Amino acid sequence: MNVMPTWSSMGLRCARSALWVGVAALAPLSAHAGLFDDEEARKAILDLRQRIDQGAEQQRARQIEQAAQINEQSSQLKRSLLELNNQLDQLRADNARLNGQNEQLARELAEVQRQIKDLKSGVEDRIQKIEPAKVSVDGKEFTADPEEKRLYEDALSALRKGEFERSAGLLNAFKKRYPSSGYTPSVLFWLGNSHYALRQYKESMMSFRALVGGAPDHAKAPEALLAISNCLTELKDNKSARRTLEELLKAYPKSEAAQAAKERLVALR
Repeated sequence: MNVMPTWSSMGLRCARSALWVGVAALAPLSAHAGLFDDEEARKAILDLRQRIDQGAEQQRARQIEQAAQINEQSSQLKRSLLELNNQLDQLRADNARLNGQNEQLARELAEVQRQIKDLKSGVEDRIQKIEPAKVSVDGKEFTADPEEKRLYEDALSALRKGEFERSAGLLNAFKKRYPSSGYTPSVLFWLGNSHYALRQYKESMMSFRALVGGAPDHAKAPEALLAISNCLTELKDNKSARRTLEELLKAYPKSEAAQAAKERLVALR
């Protein structure tokens, strides 16, 4: 049996048909919108890629520039280091040369100082040989030059060794060379002793008398008178020997020689 559709079902079918028509009508618009979106996306992508490529290119350019700068700076640094090394080598060479020069100068200075020292020593020696100096002999102080002192000491050295002829010769030579010497009284005394040792009694008495007459206040004067008495005794002139002893006692009563004179006077009576 056929059933007539109800109004509600017919309405439903009409609504469905209208919906499909609307969808169909919207379908071309949706496709067109999709196409538009893809094109914009591609353009955006291309633009992004272009910007990325440009950025990368710029980055590479900056890197290349920086690398070039680094290379240039590295080259400059290497050149600076090389120059500094060369300067250091030169300074070392100069320092070695200066050290060598300093050592040479030090040697030359030492040699000059040695020469100056030798020269000074030589000058001082020559000055000492010619410059008078104070001496003290038998309680008398006076000035004598080095040669004068040397000749006197040589004569005494010969006398001590028992070289009486040599001592007498040196003392006589001294008298002639230095007639006004402060050594003269002592020279006369030792010359008298040298002659006495040689048994030259007259020559001995002459020297002793010259001492007593020329320097009566000399420390050796009392001994000189005692020695004259001994010479007279050796010559068998006891009378003159006694007179000489009495002269000694009168002139130098407090001397050691006076005590010996008293004893000898007793022996000569």
